Amino acid sequence: MKIKLTYKDWSDEELLQQYVITSRQELLGQLYSRYIPLVYGLCLKYLRQQENAEDAVMQIYEELQRKVFNFEIANFRTWLYSVAKNHCLQILRRTQGQLFQEIDERVMESDEFEHLLDTNEDVEKDKALNYCLDTLSAEQKACVVHFFFDDWSYADIVEKTGYALTKVKSYIQNGKRNLKLCMVKILDC
Repeated sequence: MKIKLTYKDWSDEELLQQYVITSRQELLGQLYSRYIPLVYGLCLKYLRQQENAEDAVMQIYEELQRKVFNFEIANFRTWLYSVAKNHCLQILRRTQGQLFQEIDERVMESDEFEHLLDTNEDVEKDKALNYCLDTLSAEQKACVVHFFFDDWSYADIVEKTGYALTKVKSYIQNGKRNLKLCMVKILDC
């Protein structure tokens, strides 16, 4: 007697592969439904409003229907995390214009710097940020921009710049400190 497997028994890779072959929505729907709570949690973390997070979960699903055909996806969960995070960051950039959104969550523990990012003087803040980035050494600027704006890992920066890992960490740490000091001085915070 042959046992009939349901989609719930399929691995992520099997569901994804079959969706790419057949374009049957129920396959992608089954796969995405496994991760809706995680995607929602991520969206809520970034967008901070329940309605916006719920909208983003639906928009991400719509994006997936197109994007999965354009990528070779080795690990769906990891890839989905990147897609969801980038979607949220794009929303924040569009709605808030915050170019430096990642710094307060990933590295800057200082309340002073968070205050600096929360000011309503976005145009002035953006000008100060651009000016201060230009005051950094070329190495510090490259590493800070790649790490915070381009969302590169340390390994990515090492590979693409040729700098040693210890140098990359030093450039980021010192660049971050110099950037903060410059912005505080300019914005008088």
